[in-house]
Amino acid sequence: MEEKTVRMKDTVSIKTALVFPQDTNMHGTMFGGKLLAYIDDIASISAMKLCRGPVVTASIDSVDFIKPIREGDSVTLEAMVTWTGRSSMEVLVKVTAEHLMTGEKSIAALSFLTFVSLDESGKPKPVPKVVPETNQEKWLNETGQRRARYRKTRKNQSKELIAFFAQSEEDFNGTQGGNV
Repeated sequence: MEEKTVRMKDTVSIKTALVFPQDTNMHGTMFGGKLLAYIDDIASISAMKLCRGPVVTASIDSVDFIKPIREGDSVTLEAMVTWTGRSSMEVLVKVTAEHLMTGEKSIAALSFLTFVSLDESGKPKPVPKVVPETNQEKWLNETGQRRARYRKTRKNQSKELIAFFAQSEEDFNGTQGGNV
């Protein structure tokens, strides 16, 4: 049976929004949590374009806030599946801010997320392989394996931390039996 493939560019999803006062903090810059919601949303669309089925966010591997996004700016999020495992996929989201009065654009954030494709019963199912075509896509795909190994290490560290908290009877402030 031939393995199904999808071109990386066919997973691209783009979202643009205006940053309103209710989207900002007391510094007049976009709330990180609001931007995270946008990132997760656009990344999930890109992931579903790859597998043409339901997905769940397995992790937000990294979010690097590079430059503040100010009230009145537009924010454009571009997502693309960059690497695939057996049932999981890595999605890159590039966030660009644009000052609409001057036209000045800058990369404001970068994020990698991992999604898992699900079958009808909610169990992980295999995903198509992504096929890179451009030099940029090839580099992102080739370096994806290294990021996947790092994610696996980080997940194991999280499991150790969970086990530590499960056996500990103290919460963060040193009292007995608190919930974290």
